Amino acid sequence: MAGLTAMEKKLAEYKCNTNEAIQLKLVRFPEDLEDENTTFNPEYSHQVFGDDEVAFGYKGLKILLYYIAGNLSTLFRIEYTSKVNEKFDCVEADDVESKIREIIPPGFCTNTDDFVSLLEKEVNFKPFGMLLHTYSIHNEEAGEDITYQIYKADMTCPGFREYHERLQTFLMWFIETASFIDVDDERWNYFLVFEKYNKDGATLFATVGYMTVYNYYVYPDKTRPRVSQMLILPPFQGEGHGAQLLETVHRYYMSSPTVLDITAEDPSENYVKLRDFVLVKLCQDLLCFSPVKLMQGFSQEMVTEAQQKLKINKQHTRRVYEILRLRATNMGDAEQSRSYRLDVKRRLIGPYKKKQRELAKMRRCLRPEEMTNQLNQIDLNLQREQLEESFQQLVSDYRRVLERLAQA
Repeated sequence: MAGLTAMEKKLAEYKCNTNEAIQLKLVRFPEDLEDENTTFNPEYSHQVFGDDEVAFGYKGLKILLYYIAGNLSTLFRIEYTSKVNEKFDCVEADDVESKIREIIPPGFCTNTDDFVSLLEKEVNFKPFGMLLHTYSIHNEEAGEDITYQIYKADMTCPGFREYHERLQTFLMWFIETASFIDVDDERWNYFLVFEKYNKDGATLFATVGYMTVYNYYVYPDKTRPRVSQMLILPPFQGEGHGAQLLETVHRYYMSSPTVLDITAEDPSENYVKLRDFVLVKLCQDLLCFSPVKLMQGFSQEMVTEAQQKLKINKQHTRRVYEILRLRATNMGDAEQSRSYRLDVKRRLIGPYKKKQRELAKMRRCLRPEEMTNQLNQIDLNLQREQLEESFQQLVSDYRRVLERLAQA
């Protein structure tokens, strides 16, 4: 038993956290290869290495995935200081290389010299598709404004299919439930963000992030674009690119008479907060959202105008209304505060009322001892607590949207 414990301890030394082992880079200059400040790590690796996010069989494991900043040509290399061998009976190291090869497309480099040679040709790379929007963000570190551009592309753009195969590999590391899409389906639209930068007097482009949107058919003659995947690469996060991308995409579809409204597939909490900000920004100047009309309550006029002019559905319009009404409400005034609280809670209470109806049906079916008044009272108290908690959380989220809007 003591020997087994010793072996277990020995084997434990050969387990590596794959979120730490995987090292990603977006390379612009040869010196970036040795600069640790340009390295970033995944948030997730479970889709490749299992729920434990562990690779077994190595000490000092490094999985290098370096991408040229623009066209994303890839260098893939594995390094380690030690690997399990025949001294370990019936134990083999994980085939890390095969696992990575399953998600990165063929044609990658395995040595640095070949990668640097490709880097020298990066000056020839240009963004794909049609330019939709150009914007600038001030970079404090550089002391200057950096220019960014957003493009719409599709699979008919020469070279885009291969580029997209490289780009989508980032999803596995930064979206928890990511999957690759069927690029042969023509109903997909692709929106790309690039940074313009200078290198030896030439203008080059670096990939910042992207979004995929699927155009669903709505009978009889409309489409409903649904955001499927959205990713801003880690070196660019927190700079406002997500809001620029989402607003640009929204404005693109707003101009189409065949678009009914714009939705999202299984949106994350962060995406919902981003969407709140963008939609409130778009809606705030509509006449139906004037302070006077906001204080009169949620109206069909708001639903109609937001849908027709901005392609926003009723559910999202309601959130916009609640955020803008909060801005128009003096929460220090007892009557205004109470009116706002009741208005929002009337919406939030919907699921609880449904549960009460279900309980009423159960009372007719169950024996009295199975449905006591005490249980009902406990349930009602719990519901009141949950309702108040939901309201306070919403107000907190809404305030953050308004704070960001005030700074925009």
